Amino acid sequence: MRDRSAITPSPNRGIGFTPRCSYLLDYAFCMLSSVSAKIRSVAALLLIVLLALTVSACSSSSDSPTASTDHCSPPGVGAATAAPTNLDAASGAGAEDRYTTATVTPIDQIDTAKLNLIKPGVITVGTLGDAPPSICVNSENQYTGYDNELLKAVADKLGLKVEFVGTEFAGLLSQVAGRRFDVGSSSITTTDERRNTVGFTNGYDFGYFSLVVPNGSPITGFGDLNASTRIGVVQGTVQDDYVVNTLKLDPVKFPDYATAYANLKTGQIDAWIAPSQQAEGTIAPGDPASIVENTFSVNNFVGWAVNKENQPLIDALNSGLDAVIDDGTWAQLYAEWVPRELPEGWKPGSKAAVAPELPDFAAIAAANPADGTETATYQPKSTLEQLKDTFFNWELYKKAFPDLLKTGLPNTLILALASGVIGTALGMLLAVAGLSRTRWLRWPARIYTDIFRGLPAVVIILIIGLGVGPIVKGITGSNPYWLGVAALSLLASAYIGEIFRSGIQSVEPGQLEASRALGFSYRKSMSLVVIPQGVRRVLPALMNQFIALIKDSSLIYFLGLLVTQRELFAVGRDLNAQTGSLSPLVAAGLFYLALTIPLTHLVNYIDHRLRTGRADTSGTLDPLEQSIVVERG
Repeated sequence: MRDRSAITPSPNRGIGFTPRCSYLLDYAFCMLSSVSAKIRSVAALLLIVLLALTVSACSSSSDSPTASTDHCSPPGVGAATAAPTNLDAASGAGAEDRYTTATVTPIDQIDTAKLNLIKPGVITVGTLGDAPPSICVNSENQYTGYDNELLKAVADKLGLKVEFVGTEFAGLLSQVAGRRFDVGSSSITTTDERRNTVGFTNGYDFGYFSLVVPNGSPITGFGDLNASTRIGVVQGTVQDDYVVNTLKLDPVKFPDYATAYANLKTGQIDAWIAPSQQAEGTIAPGDPASIVENTFSVNNFVGWAVNKENQPLIDALNSGLDAVIDDGTWAQLYAEWVPRELPEGWKPGSKAAVAPELPDFAAIAAANPADGTETATYQPKSTLEQLKDTFFNWELYKKAFPDLLKTGLPNTLILALASGVIGTALGMLLAVAGLSRTRWLRWPARIYTDIFRGLPAVVIILIIGLGVGPIVKGITGSNPYWLGVAALSLLASAYIGEIFRSGIQSVEPGQLEASRALGFSYRKSMSLVVIPQGVRRVLPALMNQFIALIKDSSLIYFLGLLVTQRELFAVGRDLNAQTGSLSPLVAAGLFYLALTIPLTHLVNYIDHRLRTGRADTSGTLDPLEQSIVVERG
């Protein structure tokens, strides 16, 4: 037995690892000692790389702050900007406001017991982590930003708590409509089309958006955009609607703002249309991009989305919004997070709300260093420097690895292992049913397989999460984590069932005939003779399917997860939004490699063993047998 003292962390041990990091090293080497020698070298190399970065992060996290900027932090009044002067002449600044309420219910008359909340006393909020400073996850792994901090202040006025859940914008409104969330908070600009799906509160922000292009681009305004321009937008946003329905152009659609901006910087798109807050907050000094023109959002204001049948909650949020405007909380949060001039004729809240008292943002902006003076400090970055900052920022690797190891890796393993086990069991049932002589078993199995293999994985996840979720919310507590496991299991079972079926059918018919000749029934012949041989033949294919399942676990984010439930990709993505760099996503990719490459080599090893068998040692004598042979000779 190994001496326990050999793995006990000591303050005097090694080169000053913290106890937590020492345990990680010991655990890793224990794991390495138990795997096959054929894959030990590959696993060791990847674990050493991951642990070296993790240990570096552990040892430096308390001593040296990261050099990167946290975009998910309030910039303060000093970062104030004046109203944009480069406004599109055709902007919809004069659009009629048809939806702001004239007054609100006094807040002391709101009955919070009648708000039809998913959890009594708690507002469950679907939000994003990728659009600072409005909605984002900060360096302390908390959902924050102007929209969310304001919503927390409104909930506090109502005596309610708030629970934030991360999701994708493309599915946010449908999740609110389906009661997955009580409220959607994501700088949502209200439009007539969106009001067909959800209801909205009064406005708490307004809707400028900006045209961002690479420096030196011939595009100088919205009028220069044409059918040959590759215009980036985030799918499902009002900018997407503006490009399609107002400009009559076909945009390039991205899942989040960080990815869209990264594509602009690397030249994959010619222009990016984004909300002004996100555009100004994302473009860092020295970046090869700038805002060339702004326009008003074509439809009304920015509000919180609520199920349109839940009018009591809409009324309560409107009352709370007017209350935080009246006591100055709105002005304080606005000046802290998004300090910019209000457009003429617009104010937040109901039409009866008082006009907020704000600092003179125009004067503060004018007192700031001139753009030329400020940007003169920064030299344009070379292509290599841009690639380094985008993909290979060492400080961000060190920042990302502890969260990836502590939160992302366990959740990825839970999702993959749970869905892999369930999917394998269901897959075997499908394979047996598909080979059955009874068509009432064979046909349903074939239909199931065709459907689940033919649909994209994300569609299956959304159908299970949003379709089945409300039905079983009494069991799951509206927690989509295990619904995600169920969706992945159903998806995997269709592929695994076909793998098993092909393996079983590859067994020679003579095996079944011989077992039947020996007196076995058909069922026993299949379960004891044919199926074991078929499973053995497809073990490499099963391992490949499990590798695919590990990567598909990243799609669970579409259902909305708490910070503690995020898997590897979601953790990397949130850090990507905080920093504006893709380095955290590359760091998450290294963890996927650490999981999948050893499995890939294990597949090769199993395949080789199944084809060649064990080494023949029958001609080798042990020392005792050899001595007997010598004596007899």
